[in-house]
Amino acid sequence: MKNQIIQVSDGFWNIRGSFKIGGVVDIGTQASLVRLGNGNFVLLDSYEMSLEVRREIDELIGDGGEIEAILNLHPFHTVHVQRMHELYPQARLYGTARHLERFPDLPWEEVGTEDAELHEWYADDLEFSIPDGVDFISDNENVHFSSVMVYHRVSGTIHADDTLMYIVLPFTLRLLGMRESLGFHPTLSMSLEKRAGAAADFRAWAQGMIDQWSGAKSLCAAHSQVLLASKNCGPSIQDRLRKALKRCNRRLRAHERRYG
Repeated sequence: MKNQIIQVSDGFWNIRGSFKIGGVVDIGTQASLVRLGNGNFVLLDSYEMSLEVRREIDELIGDGGEIEAILNLHPFHTVHVQRMHELYPQARLYGTARHLERFPDLPWEEVGTEDAELHEWYADDLEFSIPDGVDFISDNENVHFSSVMVYHRVSGTIHADDTLMYIVLPFTLRLLGMRESLGFHPTLSMSLEKRAGAAADFRAWAQGMIDQWSGAKSLCAAHSQVLLASKNCGPSIQDRLRKALKRCNRRLRAHERRYG
């Protein structure tokens, strides 16, 4: 994956980077730079950016603003956390409980990115949503479904790690009329809490998120791709998400038959 900044809107930039599994398969990763109403900026997630990308970010910020905080949103996205703090040591550092456990020597803020208190602090600019009915931090370290999702109201942009995936399909499938896919992460079945009502809770959360963020125009997804409003020639993101939730019905019903 190429290190680059994609301008999603006047106040939202998505930073695409490289992340290789076993040093071979590059599934990519992301962070986002968001300008707040107060003129300062926040970084959503961490990535060890190239010098060229850092220079571009410095130009975007200019002399009048600063990166006031780094919000690490996915419990299992930890590889670049320490380096991001080294790059922007003046920024307040926030993470999930797992980030604090993994890097106890970093100067973490007491409030976590999964906490409602932090969500209220940034409510003028950002909305936050955490999936219900699934493990936020799974005991299985290969299950990375859940994360703190963020919606930037001014630009209508969703920043999602793993929970949502948007993929432009290969050329051979496009010849068959299958151009792209937006869906929930395939580990949903493994991440659902093993209790009665978990599937219903997830379904209700997903439907609520889709309705609340009905004005979404762009989607930035980790390990997959960016769906920009300017390049969306198909259904709205809301309609795409509704279809994605319908495709989860078989897995949700199977969970309900087993646990209730």
